[in-house]
Amino acid sequence: MDPQEALKFFLDHLSVERGLSQNTLLAYRRDLERYFTFLEKKNFSFQKIGREEIRSFMIAEKESGISARSIGRRLVAFRTFYRFLVGEGILKEDPTALLDSPKLWRKLPDVLSVAEVNRLLAAPSGRRWIDLRDRAFLETLYATGLRASEVVSLRLEDLHLDVGFLQCLGKGGKERIVPIGKQAIQAIQKYLERGRPKVSRGKENAVFLSRLGRHLSRQSLWKILRKSAREARLSKRITPHTLRHSFASHLLEGGADLRVVQEMLGHSDISTTQLYTHVDRGRLKAIHEKFHPRP
Repeated sequence: MDPQEALKFFLDHLSVERGLSQNTLLAYRRDLERYFTFLEKKNFSFQKIGREEIRSFMIAEKESGISARSIGRRLVAFRTFYRFLVGEGILKEDPTALLDSPKLWRKLPDVLSVAEVNRLLAAPSGRRWIDLRDRAFLETLYATGLRASEVVSLRLEDLHLDVGFLQCLGKGGKERIVPIGKQAIQAIQKYLERGRPKVSRGKENAVFLSRLGRHLSRQSLWKILRKSAREARLSKRITPHTLRHSFASHLLEGGADLRVVQEMLGHSDISTTQLYTHVDRGRLKAIHEKFHPRP
C-alpha cells in the first residue's frame, strides 16, 4: 500500500468509525501530505520509516520556522496514523512509539487581561441590530470558552438561558453542557429580541445570522473580532482562540478546579487544559506574601 492509499484508508476510518469533523480530517490530511512530500524529497521509503526519519522531519519543520505547537500537533497526527496502520496489519512496527514530544518547545497560549477583555466586549456599543449581534457573539465566546466552529453552529434550541446554560456539539460529535453568565445572557436576549428578528426569514435556526439572514460563517467571526479589536484599540493579535484561552486562564487564576475547566472546554486530555495553569508573576508574589510564614 502506497502512502496515498494508506492516507485514504486512515481518513475513512476517522470519518466513519470515529466520527471526526471535516475540519479535523482536513488538518490530518494537510499534516500527513506535508510529511509525505518531505519523505519523497529525501527518498525515504514509506514502508521502512523509523524514528530518525520522523525526527529529521520535525527538525526540518522547526528550522523552517514552524511553531512548536504545530509540530506537536503533526506528531499527534503521525502517532494516530501509524498506530492505525499497525493495528490494521499494514505495518509491523510503529516508528513513533518511543518518539518524544517537543513539550519544551510549546509556548503558553496568548491571553488577554480582564481589562482588555472588557474593552473588547464593550467595543460593539451601538444600537443597530449588527452591534447587538456582535456584542452577544463576543460575550458568548468569552462566557463559555467555545471554539469558533462551536459558536457559529449554535442553534436556537441549544440555548437554555432561563436556567443559565447552553448545549454544544464539539469535536468528534461530542455534546457537552456549558454554563453561561448573566451578562452574556442579557446580551444574547437583547440580540434575540431586537436584533435577530430584523434579518431572520424564519427558516434559519442558527443563533447568529448574517446580513442576509443566513448561518454566520467562521470568516465573519474573524471580521467581527478584528473590527472590535481595532475599536477597542488593542494592539495584541486576537483570534477566536484568544478568548477561549482567556476564558480558561481567568477561571483557573480565580481558583476554578482544573477538571471542571477541562469539562467546559471539551478537552479529552487534561494535559491540554494544563497549558492554562500559568499565572502572572504579580499574583505569585501576592500569594507568597500572603501565605509564606516569612514573607
